[in-house]
Order: sequence, then structure tokens, then C-alpha cells
Amino acid sequence: SLVPPRFDADYLDNPAPAYPALSRRLGEHGRVLLRVFVSPDGHAAQAEIRESSGYERLDKAARDTVMRWRFVPAKQGHAGQERGVAAWVLVPISFSIRS
Repeated sequence: SLVPPRFDADYLDNPAPAYPALSRRLGEHGRVLLRVFVSPDGHAAQAEIRESSGYERLDKAARDTVMRWRFVPAKQGHAGQERGVAAWVLVPISFSIRS
């Protein structure tokens, strides 16, 4: 069975995206849902916007950041014989003026 990739493990230290200064000034906020293809070694090989925040600046900031993240790669196989495999994962990124 396939265990999907993870991006929320504490030891990965993935930074939140920087809030674009112009977006903050203009009051742009929202949630971006990215579909990320994670390689067997835990790198983001590809990221596409599944659901836009409605603001191109925020979507780009989210995508650029996630492309630099590390992931726990997907695993396939039986206990003790699992191996890392490439797989897609959905990553939600929220931009809130209050944060």
C-alpha cells in the first residue's frame, strides 16, 4: 500500500512563505492549494496551483516556497521493506493579514 508524502513532520523545518509586502498593503489574503509531485528523495519536483487564492502574487509566493521544501517521500511496500517512491500530495497554504 502507498503511504503518501508528508510535509508536516517537525524535523523538516519547512518555512512558511513570506507574505508579499504589496499583497499585505493591498489587503490581499486567501488560501492556495498546491498539488506537489514529491520525488523519492523528498524534493518537490513539480508544483501546480490546484486552487488559486485569487491573487497571482500570493499563488506565486506559495509555489516558490513549496518548491524549496523538503518532504518525507511516499513509501510503498510491506513493513520492513518499504521504499521511497514519487507521488503527488496536496499542500494548503494560507495567507492571513492577521498573521
